[in-house]
Amino acid sequence: MPYYRVRGGNRICGKTAIGGGKNAALPILAALVLTTGQTTLHNVPHIADIHLSIDILRHLGCRAELNDHTLTVTNDGITTSTLPADLVTKMRSSILFMGAMLGATGTVTIANPGGCQIGSRPIDLHLKGLRQMGATIEDDGTQMHATAPEGLTGTPIYLREASVGATENLILAAATAKGETTIVNAAREPEIVDLAHFLNACGANIQGAGTTTITITGVKTLSGTTHRIMPDRIVTGTFLLAAAMTGGDVTFTGVNPTDVRPITAPLRAMGCDISEKPATLRLRAPRLLTAQHLVTEVHPGFPTDMQAPFVAALATAKGTSIIEERIFESRAAHATELIRMGANIRLTSDERTFIIKGRASLNATETTARDLRGGAALILAALAARGTSTIHDPGYVARGYEKIEEALTRLGGEVTFFP
Repeated sequence: MPYYRVRGGNRICGKTAIGGGKNAALPILAALVLTTGQTTLHNVPHIADIHLSIDILRHLGCRAELNDHTLTVTNDGITTSTLPADLVTKMRSSILFMGAMLGATGTVTIANPGGCQIGSRPIDLHLKGLRQMGATIEDDGTQMHATAPEGLTGTPIYLREASVGATENLILAAATAKGETTIVNAAREPEIVDLAHFLNACGANIQGAGTTTITITGVKTLSGTTHRIMPDRIVTGTFLLAAAMTGGDVTFTGVNPTDVRPITAPLRAMGCDISEKPATLRLRAPRLLTAQHLVTEVHPGFPTDMQAPFVAALATAKGTSIIEERIFESRAAHATELIRMGANIRLTSDERTFIIKGRASLNATETTARDLRGGAALILAALAARGTSTIHDPGYVARGYEKIEEALTRLGGEVTFFP
């Protein structure tokens, strides 16, 4: 079975560029079914979820070619309305093809999506909004069949929660719907802004992305364009923590410091010296990190995708830290593995609050990744541990990090992937 081997004790230092964001690229790939002609996307990360989305596009009739980090997709017409179940069930974001396909063809059959097991992550907000726009959706428990034979119609939609996925799905559906759609209590993540920028470059009319109210005036057609995927905020945060935990000094280029401030703010509070320049971030670690109390929130709050890496970091901080997980109800699998490495972590009965008593160092051991960000947290812990660790099930990590072993090794770590 494949695994990572990590030799701890080295400082993460140096300078490197940050690549395109997974969570930005995936909704844009789904949006390509709405376009006609050729689209060129730059800064596309080579990760498992991207390759799954490209395979879905090819199944639907698009031609796609990925060279280096540039993806060229030509859509001369969608040839099927049924998405391949073997691909859909591997990736949570495949649900975004639902809104896009309804907008493009008026019909779609899609299996219930898969992905990391970090909680129920219901899609009821997606389905409710699409039904408000005129879609009929039948769900047999295994797959959903949705139709809008007369096309979708714009309407006011209120989201009871600021769901990123629902906001993106409804933007995709509304881009070519008849009339105007207003999404109230919309999610404000930078990736949603990037999606709107892409669609507007294709000819869409989307206003307010990045605020709590987004207005989409439907257009008849969208054409291909050229777009550069925004940098990955979570990869940036993960590598910043790698330096913070190992007493390192790193500079990252190709980043947007403003987008990363929900991550750099707690790092500063932990004692890190962080400087910002346009498209550049530098972190210099203190001798010891300082304990913190963090609560995951929707953007611009502390992101849930950084919860597991911060649990690993605070396990080596001075004092007692608390992290409250308020987005997902089942995102604690990494705690058991970190405890195996000597971390002093106690979970409350609902497993949503981590009470972490920091210690000077962790111990190398054999661990197993249970989900994407939890797997990254184990790599961080192994970098800071004494000795050599083994991390099994690296496929989770590969879904969101492009060759993380090579990137960290270039910065002074010793991380090896064994296929």
